Amino acid sequence: MTARRVPTSTYRLQVTPDFDLTRAQDVVEHIRDLGADWVYLSPVLQAEPGSQHGYDVVDHSHVDTERGGDAALRGLAEAAHAAGLGVLVDVVPNHVGVATPEANPWWWSLLEQGQASPVAWAFDVDWEAGDGKVRVPVLDDRLLDAVELRDGRLYVGETAYPTAPGTVQDGDDVETVHARQHYAFVHWKRADHELNYRRFFAVNTLAAIRVEEPEVFAASHDTIGGWFRDGLVDGLRIDHPDGLYDPAGYLQDLADLTGGAYTLVEKILEPGEQLPSSWPVDGTTGYDALGVVDRVFVDPAGEEALTAASGAEPTDWQQLTHDTRRGIADGILGSEVARLARLLASTAGDLPQERVVDAVAEIVASFDVYRTYLPEGVHHLIAALERAAETRPDLDDVIDRIAPALVDPGHAAALRLQQTSGMVMAKGVEDTAFYRTSRLSSLSEVGGDPSVFAVSVDDFHQAQRERQGSWPHTMTTLTTHDTKRSEDTRARIAVLAELGSEWSSALEQLNALAPLDDAVFADLLWQAIVGARPASRERLHAYAEKASREAGDSTTWTEPDEAFEQQMHSLVDAAFDDPRVVAVLDELDRTIDAAGWSNGLAQKLVQLTMPGVPDVYQGTEAWDRSLVDPDNRRPVDHTELRHVLATLDGPEGTGPEQLPEVGLDGAAKVLVTSRALRVRRDHPELFTRYLGLEATGIAADHLLAFDRGGAVTVATRLPVGLERVGGWGDTLVHPVPADRVDLLTGRRFPASRGIALSALLADLPVALLVPADVADADPTGAEHDAAPVTSGADPGTSTNNTAAVSDQQAEIEILEGHA
Repeated sequence: MTARRVPTSTYRLQVTPDFDLTRAQDVVEHIRDLGADWVYLSPVLQAEPGSQHGYDVVDHSHVDTERGGDAALRGLAEAAHAAGLGVLVDVVPNHVGVATPEANPWWWSLLEQGQASPVAWAFDVDWEAGDGKVRVPVLDDRLLDAVELRDGRLYVGETAYPTAPGTVQDGDDVETVHARQHYAFVHWKRADHELNYRRFFAVNTLAAIRVEEPEVFAASHDTIGGWFRDGLVDGLRIDHPDGLYDPAGYLQDLADLTGGAYTLVEKILEPGEQLPSSWPVDGTTGYDALGVVDRVFVDPAGEEALTAASGAEPTDWQQLTHDTRRGIADGILGSEVARLARLLASTAGDLPQERVVDAVAEIVASFDVYRTYLPEGVHHLIAALERAAETRPDLDDVIDRIAPALVDPGHAAALRLQQTSGMVMAKGVEDTAFYRTSRLSSLSEVGGDPSVFAVSVDDFHQAQRERQGSWPHTMTTLTTHDTKRSEDTRARIAVLAELGSEWSSALEQLNALAPLDDAVFADLLWQAIVGARPASRERLHAYAEKASREAGDSTTWTEPDEAFEQQMHSLVDAAFDDPRVVAVLDELDRTIDAAGWSNGLAQKLVQLTMPGVPDVYQGTEAWDRSLVDPDNRRPVDHTELRHVLATLDGPEGTGPEQLPEVGLDGAAKVLVTSRALRVRRDHPELFTRYLGLEATGIAADHLLAFDRGGAVTVATRLPVGLERVGGWGDTLVHPVPADRVDLLTGRRFPASRGIALSALLADLPVALLVPADVADADPTGAEHDAAPVTSGADPGTSTNNTAAVSDQQAEIEILEGHA
């Protein structure tokens, strides 16, 4: 195995059949030139045929042939290493894809041989609950009439299922053959309450595996171990560890397998929650960082106005999420709750089973974190038990009876509860409650709490000091394949917090012109339209359908309300076809464009330079106004991105006068991203500490600045308010006096007790200062040939930097490459 490497930054690629590992190899040079240190790949093991995401692995023994196969991964790894890049791969330990049984040898064997299968140990099946059979929820209202017997197999549509040896005789009908199998086809609606195999959340086609068993771990991780033995891969991202029986034990097994390689976990941390320090990992995938970065660019003064504008939205977030979690526990995850209750039967004694089920559902709806890790996190479990008893005093006796088993780390029910609570939280909060709250929809992001409206600069600094001290190599991110809205969409929506009255007025006009019989969802949808503008009609229709059905208030996935959805789609069409609606949206754009551009650049620079390992999600080095998946997984035009970067790196050098040549909007973001990544990679000595910097003057509240040990980040916040106070005026930022160069403009600033922001941020809303000798010895991009700028304040020359935006919409479409 190679020596342990730790990245300074990563660049995430979504590897698909259309953008396979061979095509990914072509992007390696761009990633290196951009300044990223590692290439970060989505799952690459053999997935369901045609899978666009790779999280439905069907065969752990090799790399997906549709994604290029083992040879293509080797070629990419060798190219990356030759370019000086490390390789990080996303791994899925919790579940496998079973939509196409023929594609999954383990699942096929289980269905064919039942408990006698040599891989029966791999799956988490409650055989007793299914009378010795696996329940397969694939039938519609035709029931067994939908099943055919052909060539000794049973077919549901075109999907084949095996038959046990000797169970098919000449002249047998479907019902007779079906009765002899080790599985039982059932109506898909029965899955919510009668399924007897554990799934990934409520996805019937993703069956959980028991990776806690040594044989399962060895069989599902042999190829992964080979990557490290052969020196192909340098680190791993672990998907959904909360679904595992024993996350800590799994992560230790993984560390032993990889020689302690760099490892991140996709772990959602609630406000105030800490990652277990005993885990042998380097940190999380960055949602905790995302939430803090978003909120420091939100104006707290806008909370009251936006709350009023949201109309009938529930005001008690805790009550809302309790109710949505309880709905999930009673609904799509009812089979998991029922299984928990069965495990508690001996403890519950003579208590009626329905009361035990009721109590378990109330307990899992009462967690304030995704999962407790016994015994470390027992206080979270005790708090949930107490809340459940307080909410439902009629269940107090049941909760008292089962509580000792649930807090016992060795009890099967305690471990099953830990696996279940995260599923209930994710489906109840991220996939339901987030779509039922709309006052500022950018706050409804994975790992976030919409009830926390904003974060102060002081609180932001404290969070970074803690990250630097405790988890210096944890990932930071702004956009992922799972974010509900991309970073630049959220940056635009955040502006609404500064436009309380203007947004209220616009929303009132929009609702009158294109009414929708769900005020909260209408607000959410209009914010999506404004935030993602100029998203295409097709993209917005797809978003509206997914968001409304996830919310589950006015329509649902299983029982769509045609009248409501027709009205909803008419609203989307009005955003393109009704000139009155277009006029309102255009007027909003005139206010939001510049401020959203400022927020986008500011949050990008902050994320790239704050403590942690920053990830750049594919394409977000330029402007990207995406919505929830699959919208945020659209193809990226890397050719255009290479062109923009090459132009910025051209012989003329870097300067703000260049930006309009390749589109101010996208080029400015490529400039910020490349210069920040490069200096982090080439000068890690400038990023060894964290010190929040003070500003003084009329607009001091509009600055976020920090010193990382030589590299100084300066970013504008609340740009609308900045314009309203007349710009920076006499405002100064106070880094340690030293001769410095702004890597974004090349301007020099001699040592001084303060730098005038009116000069420093005259062209861009951000600056990245490094010691002059560093810039002179190894300039990160050609230095702008301009006269030195004095650091004295000159109120008379204050510039509103957010006004420097030209025709953005055309550039956005060009630079996205997929708008």
